[in-house]
Amino acid sequence: MSRIRSKIAIAALAVALGLTGCATTFPADPEGTLDRVSGGTLRVGISPNGEWTQMTDDGEASGIEVDLVEEFAGSIDADIAWVEGSEERLMTQLEEGSLDLVIGGLTDQSPWSDRSAITKPFTEVTTSTGLEKHVMAAPMGENAFLLELERFLLNTEGAP
Repeated sequence: MSRIRSKIAIAALAVALGLTGCATTFPADPEGTLDRVSGGTLRVGISPNGEWTQMTDDGEASGIEVDLVEEFAGSIDADIAWVEGSEERLMTQLEEGSLDLVIGGLTDQSPWSDRSAITKPFTEVTTSTGLEKHVMAAPMGENAFLLELERFLLNTEGAP
């Protein structure tokens, strides 16, 4: 009889542990990026790069990636705070948590993949140097935010 009780207790424990795992939200954002920017402000680092990203002297952003980010922000009801800078400076700010996203004509060959979460390519362009697969950079570990951004990019017809 005690063997049966032991098996029942083990089975009950296994079920309880399994249900505990169900209470966790996946993917997770340890820093809460998606929750913070949804209905709030998306802080975007922009490094000027031709038709992809440009900044005017009066702080207006434009370009292919700017249009995509503006549409994404609209989809999560977020305002945008643009921060212009070099890729290196912006990646440091992304790591420190003062930016939520970095754009600037980045490709999947980006040297920043060890310092940021690179999106899946949202477009491919053939240039004189070969095929470029364009990406954006998000904070490492903010997987819910990254997934929401990638889902948007995948379903956006405006992506070149």
